[in-house]
Amino acid sequence: MAQDMTLLWGSGSPPCWRVMIALEEKNLQGYKHKLLSFDKMEHKSQQVLDINPRGQVPSFKHGDLIINESYAACFYLESRFKSQGTELIPDGAEEQALMFQRTFEGLTFYEKMAAVIFYNYYVPEGERLEAALKRNEEALVAELNLWEGYLEKLGSGSYLAGKSVSMTDVVVFPTVATLFRFGLSAERYPKLGAYYALMKERPSIKASWPPHWLENPKGQDTLKDM
Repeated sequence: MAQDMTLLWGSGSPPCWRVMIALEEKNLQGYKHKLLSFDKMEHKSQQVLDINPRGQVPSFKHGDLIINESYAACFYLESRFKSQGTELIPDGAEEQALMFQRTFEGLTFYEKMAAVIFYNYYVPEGERLEAALKRNEEALVAELNLWEGYLEKLGSGSYLAGKSVSMTDVVVFPTVATLFRFGLSAERYPKLGAYYALMKERPSIKASWPPHWLENPKGQDTLKDM
């Protein structure tokens, strides 16, 4: 099964990490994979373009099937291998509704994070505005407070959509981890900090931890005052 899968990925990319966590949670170790360098623009190589004409990673293939969008790949893996590994979509209607809601809210969470920490990367120097970055930062603070409230409501030791790991954690944890990598304070956001610490101990997270984070554990301080 896993031997028929190929993943082209980049270290530290939350979309790539989502797929890698899903593969681990579904016990699909042993898939073929290749780590690409963003600095060398390898994600624009012909090898990637043959699978993903957008020139983006993840680029994921299972047999002759190609599923490049990270959310789509994660849901595909859960649907295709539902009885294997961790059940990522709960059966109960209430639990399932919350899981779907939080999972897709995770897209907004990621966008608001990226608008701050990748601002200088995405916006050309001549087009950067202090006021625009400030608005982005304020939007991210509001989003962080939302997720703090969600976790507080669920209670101590909870995951993002309940007492068990779900698809929400697979796709949203990389965003949370990236925030702390860029200096987010666990003292200011204690619920998110506790959740981050809880998930870090999970085997699927340890197995898929970005290699360049292992090489340089310190990270950056972009968000230290947020």
